Amino acid sequence: MSFMLLMMEAPGKRQARPLDEGQAAYARMMAFQEKLRSAGVLVTGEALKSDDNAVRIENLGGRRTVSDGPFTESKEIIGGFFLLNCKSREEALEFAMACPASDWGIVELREIAASCYE
Repeated sequence: MSFMLLMMEAPGKRQARPLDEGQAAYARMMAFQEKLRSAGVLVTGEALKSDDNAVRIENLGGRRTVSDGPFTESKEIIGGFFLLNCKSREEALEFAMACPASDWGIVELREIAASCYE
């Protein structure tokens, strides 16, 4: 079963973090990634840049709009993700609960659907 761990935090929080704290958080996340790899469940994982250079595209009522970040209305931004292949939801949840990102943000566990209509 495939699952995605999404790491989210408040906009600007990463940029406001002192360098030494940021480096320590990054080291913890890299160690966690290695734990996932060693357990044989990691498919891929990446950190994402802030939403400063992100772009949102919407098509509302036949009118396409493009909005450049940062997005001030956002309560949180996705800072990174891990795609996992686990035996069960319970196994994926164990890994999600061990993710260090929950110490400074939110970790969301989502199952990958075979179709968007499941």
